[in-house]
Amino acid sequence: MDKPANPAPGFQRNPDKVITVEPYRGRVTVRAGDTVIARSTRAKVLSEPPYPAAFYIPFDDIDFSKLSGTEHSTHCPYKGDASYWSVQSAGEAGTNAMWAYERPFDEMAEIRNHGAFYTNKVTVEATPG
Repeated sequence: MDKPANPAPGFQRNPDKVITVEPYRGRVTVRAGDTVIARSTRAKVLSEPPYPAAFYIPFDDIDFSKLSGTEHSTHCPYKGDASYWSVQSAGEAGTNAMWAYERPFDEMAEIRNHGAFYTNKVTVEATPG
């Protein structure tokens, strides 16, 4: 049975908006101090001008034991509702450091089960491969 369509209202209102999601060819490592939070060779790069590009890392490559879910959420008319996690070892600086669209709109299905991190809260290193 097909799942019901969940189109993004943002793209319906603004069909010229461009958001690209492409595989990153290399390794992405996320650290809080010396603690590795995520390491992946399967990250995706989401580009949405004028915002900086963001690496989306598969949930399987994120160490959720170093994170704690929060009540914070935001809504994007193009991607959907974002959930947030804090990096425990980073204290206050790590609050809501990772976000993910667990049920993104159809157009952004590629980032389902992927998390992204704020680069001002943790260190995100990308090494081209």
